[in-house]
Amino acid sequence: MSSAIFGNRKESSKSTEVQERLLPWVEKYRPKNLDEISAQDHAVTVLKKTLQSANLPHMLFYGPPGTGKTSTILALTKELYGPELSKSRVLELNASDERGISIVREKIKNFARLSVSNPTKSDLEKYPCPPYKIIILDEADSMTSDAQSALRRTMETYSSVTRFCLICNYITRIIDPLASRCSKFRFRPLDNQDALVRLQYIEREENIKLQENVLEEVLKIAGGDLRKAITYLQSATRLHSTLSSSSLSNDFVVQDPDSSNPNSEITVQSIREISGSVPDDILQNLINVAESKIFDDIFKVVNDSVSEGWSAIEIVNQLHDELIFDDKLSSDQKNSISKILFETDARLTNGTDEHLQLLNLITQLSYIL
Repeated sequence: MSSAIFGNRKESSKSTEVQERLLPWVEKYRPKNLDEISAQDHAVTVLKKTLQSANLPHMLFYGPPGTGKTSTILALTKELYGPELSKSRVLELNASDERGISIVREKIKNFARLSVSNPTKSDLEKYPCPPYKIIILDEADSMTSDAQSALRRTMETYSSVTRFCLICNYITRIIDPLASRCSKFRFRPLDNQDALVRLQYIEREENIKLQENVLEEVLKIAGGDLRKAITYLQSATRLHSTLSSSSLSNDFVVQDPDSSNPNSEITVQSIREISGSVPDDILQNLINVAESKIFDDIFKVVNDSVSEGWSAIEIVNQLHDELIFDDKLSSDQKNSISKILFETDARLTNGTDEHLQLLNLITQLSYIL
């Protein structure tokens, strides 16, 4: 009997290990408490103080993607209720999927009006367990105005038993009556040092072999989005581990000329390939033909870039960094370049043809450079 129990425990722990190994690293290394949140010192400090009194206001978290907004509120709920009680006390909805007024009137309102279940004695000993529930509305800026207006009344009516946390990228898309009812927390893009510490921690935990400056390149490409940086790192690790065990690895792997063994370490080139970053020589070719002002050359280079499958939006973003930070260009030139880049980016976002927009962009740049 005891051997059977021991066997079951062994199988259970093995199953847990397998599940954890298969998790995306973004979830595996999601902060478990407020102390693990990177860079957002102001928000964490204020939330820790409200945690002591366990009297939370309605909250509005806003800022760029991948800066820790969802991770922060999930870590806070775990510290408030613990892992078990949070299952019944916390409702998390992604408002980009469920953003209509019917969701507010039905799902949100029904959960908000429910009375709070009593915590167990063990939960009370470990966690504050305040007498209210929390509703997390992720991507709340995707909600329609009618849904936001309906939510305003629900927040008022059930504030005694329910707190709301709205999460958005653009605070301007939240209606003023809703925003004024919430305590606002701005999440800024992570600076490279804070994000680097987190990536180095993952590197140690996963025993990843990296060449020099790989993590810096990951952060540069991610642009302050830690979630994107972790995903790129995991993708590169999986690619290299798969290719290392394959007999075809040397034919398929992206090889760095400076690397004697391309399969042993993740290279800067691998990260660029995985992220879809446009190579420097292609960017330089586009700038050179713009400076040449020869339309036939412009047409050929743009056509080649599109045929090779490079993203026009990625080209626009990288041209922005390349040209705006070029000290050789005057302020007037940079202003004109910025206007053209912004217009092109807006058109691409609205779904226009990439080939035509890229051709138009380089042609217009030829008059400025």
